[in-house]
Amino acid sequence: MGELVEVAFGQRRAEGCAPVCARARCPAAPSPALETASLPPRPEPLPEQQRLWWRIWSAAPGIGWQRLKELEQAFGSLDRAWQASPETLGRALARSTRLGPRGLEALLAYRSALGPAPLSDAAGTAHRQRWRGQRVLVHGDASLPTSLGELERPPLELHWQGRGSLWPCLRARRAVAVVGTRRPSRQGESMARAIGRALAEAGWPVVSGLAEGVDAAAHRGCLEAGGRPVGVLGTPLERVYPRHHEALQEQVGSEGLLLSEQAPGTAVRAGHFAARNRLQVALAGAVVLVECPHDSGALHSAQLAWDTGTPLWVVPADVGRFSAAGSNSWLAQGASALLDPADLIRSLGPGPLHAAGEASQPGGQRLIEREAALLAALGAGASLDQLCQRLRQEPGRISERLLQLEMAGLVCSQPGLWWQPR
Repeated sequence: MGELVEVAFGQRRAEGCAPVCARARCPAAPSPALETASLPPRPEPLPEQQRLWWRIWSAAPGIGWQRLKELEQAFGSLDRAWQASPETLGRALARSTRLGPRGLEALLAYRSALGPAPLSDAAGTAHRQRWRGQRVLVHGDASLPTSLGELERPPLELHWQGRGSLWPCLRARRAVAVVGTRRPSRQGESMARAIGRALAEAGWPVVSGLAEGVDAAAHRGCLEAGGRPVGVLGTPLERVYPRHHEALQEQVGSEGLLLSEQAPGTAVRAGHFAARNRLQVALAGAVVLVECPHDSGALHSAQLAWDTGTPLWVVPADVGRFSAAGSNSWLAQGASALLDPADLIRSLGPGPLHAAGEASQPGGQRLIEREAALLAALGAGASLDQLCQRLRQEPGRISERLLQLEMAGLVCSQPGLWWQPR
């Protein structure tokens, strides 16, 4: 596959060859981005108060990424925006984002229901804990992959379930996305399964959408080899679509990671499934398109990969096969043909999970030493309140430390704000 250059999502940068060479992607050398990239340093955590205000505004009706940034720019901070008069708030949002009277009315009703000081001491610890949330990342959180923030429309929130120890791999884009049609041929489904299995055996997390067809086959192949699948959902985490994937989704959430930008209780819309494509590509260092017709959403993922310089592999199929007309067209545009999963592994090299436990990733031992007091206080298991009492620290600080331990695969959370060693 040519020299596969490291590319920051949202930018194209060729190192050591001209842009046309990066697009040709001859299968000669492993990808520096995938083979030698080290895990990125963890940035400073977002201040808790700023994070909580982001979550409060994110849940407001009619507020998306553009309006959130407009509020920050217009008022200096989200807490000041909360205190603005209805007229000032309406003018700020109508000027650039065209929020109409009905939208403003719904927003003001939401603000009125929460009161003028939703984060005050009078609101109570339980109320603050609701906004603090468990297993949710927002813009500015240290563990959120920077590639997601570089998207044209970054996710407001990213809810997750499963093995947090996979986040360092995703932050470094050391994973491979496998995409394709919901109705593949037998050959396409078999190939997707074989690719998922080969990637898992080589230590690569496998990113896909948990949809019918190619997605499910890639996840199953990954699981069969004892790998770590990453399912990017178009529904909230508590919803399963298609419904007969309940067992598969549960297994992916147990052995790997489930992600969704949809908050719990969000109504499912068709556009949510297309929107997740950008997340899959942003989390992966390479994309494999197995099989899809001309009208498939998988072509969106392929286009995103191509536009951002992310290495794109395509599995060839019969010229007359309708289900592969879209994927075959990418071969004519210069995408790399993938005839055998072994060719992919030879190009990528060993993955970040190859022959090593996740807890032994760089920095794992240093984290254990740094959090020895918290791990000792945790014992066989403890609630958040118990840990706050034992360590005499605020819930926000304890939650932040617990999240780091969970993302290193050292602890796991249970319902009722209960934590225990993994």
